[in-house]
Amino acid sequence: MTATTTTTPVAVTASPREPGSRGRRGLRSNPLGYVFSAPYLVFIAVVFAYPLGFAVYMSFHDYFFTAPGVTVPKPFVGIENYTAALTDPAVRQAFGNVGVFLLINVPLTVVLALVLATLLDRVVHAKAFLRVSFYLPYLTSSVAVVGVWLFLFNGGGIVNRALGPLAPDPTWLINERLAMPSIALFVTWKGLGFYILLYLAALQNVSRDLYEAASTDGASRWQGFLNVTVPAVRPATVLVLVLAIITGANLFTEPYLLTGGGGPNGASASPVLVMYQKGIQQGQPGYAAAIGVLLVIGTLILSYLSNRFAGGDDT
Repeated sequence: MTATTTTTPVAVTASPREPGSRGRRGLRSNPLGYVFSAPYLVFIAVVFAYPLGFAVYMSFHDYFFTAPGVTVPKPFVGIENYTAALTDPAVRQAFGNVGVFLLINVPLTVVLALVLATLLDRVVHAKAFLRVSFYLPYLTSSVAVVGVWLFLFNGGGIVNRALGPLAPDPTWLINERLAMPSIALFVTWKGLGFYILLYLAALQNVSRDLYEAASTDGASRWQGFLNVTVPAVRPATVLVLVLAIITGANLFTEPYLLTGGGGPNGASASPVLVMYQKGIQQGQPGYAAAIGVLLVIGTLILSYLSNRFAGGDDT
């Protein structure tokens, strides 16, 4: 007669862990990580965090620059600088100008960069030469390239001679309606090579099997581009959108050189250019700092919306 033994299963309950305990233990066990990350953290603190914090401080004070060793009162003025900036027609015009710039530059940059990158990815011969050709304007100094652009678009330039009676009057860069669109086209052309490289890097991760499957299902090249390429490079598109927005928000050199400092009648002035005029030329750094803080807030909002609606953030 055999005895049967019944074993009762014992439930094992994991001991609760404090939130973040795993992360703290990982940091304690890898102190070398602090050493490697310290230079970058110092760089962020010195180059970004401190200037931004100091700009916020300046924006709430009647601040102005003095000679070394000279101390003068810098009274707290609250939101006075912000109120003055938001009601200043020149500042509102500058923000409107950069809005026009972004409406032209950002879509053109995304579409042209993606299309050209797709074509370059399929090129067999002279691929390196073509990539360098597109990237070269981005590497060239804006000051040098502006001279070429002025030669093309001035009153007697090549573009106006080619257009003949269709050429605008006044000409491109002294026309209130065409000055900012002309600058947007210039910035798009100059920076296109950089964004093409970003898309080319993203296209290397797209499997050729996807295109073959789409072709087997009867999809044309255009349908393959829309249904395979565009979704596959969506993270790169989000990056291009954010970088293009940040570039537009920091617009300074182009209007300063192409239109003589925001002309005609402020039609090509940018917020950064107005900050320079108010803070450096007119000696109102607190006022200029308020404009800068408003610009940072606007750029963050636009970048978040681009990240959200372009598919970069699914949460």
